Amino acid sequence: MTLFINACARRNSRTARIANAYLEKAGKPYCEVKIAGKAFPVADEEFLSRRDSLIGKGQFGDPMLVYARGFAEADEIVIAAPYWDLSFPACLKQYIEQINVLGITFRYSDKGIPEGLCKASRIVYITTCGGTFSPDEFGFGYIKALAENYYGIKDVRLIKAEGLDLVGADVEKIVQSCIDSLAP
Repeated sequence: MTLFINACARRNSRTARIANAYLEKAGKPYCEVKIAGKAFPVADEEFLSRRDSLIGKGQFGDPMLVYARGFAEADEIVIAAPYWDLSFPACLKQYIEQINVLGITFRYSDKGIPEGLCKASRIVYITTCGGTFSPDEFGFGYIKALAENYYGIKDVRLIKAEGLDLVGADVEKIVQSCIDSLAP
């Protein structure tokens, strides 16, 4: 099953529109996790102590780890995250804090090197931005590095539509052109 991580807060999100078109073209069943506006637990000392205790006891079925299990079990992962304020929305970082679970999404080798435990064959990262300057390392690059170096997912793809908020931009044309070019 495809896991669709939706970090789009706006009702008429251009990023979500492209992501939904991608999912429709793929034609596979998917499970959507709408993370925008979700009240994730704060990764404070209490949270980390509880998670570490669960990991230490091998209690991976605990409800606290539901997002990590869902991420690790997905066959494909689609992330819809607009480029805001020089990165992706904060809710995506909060979600990542929920899924980075030793023993579920990754483990360490005897030499301390992370090894992925996720079964997904690929991650598709879909984004939009108002301008044309959206360095990969501020959004997509971070997700790509986690996927390749921690989760064991080597096929990481970027789909983006840029220049949407520039004066005179034909937003509909830019978004539709991106949709038309989609190939799952």
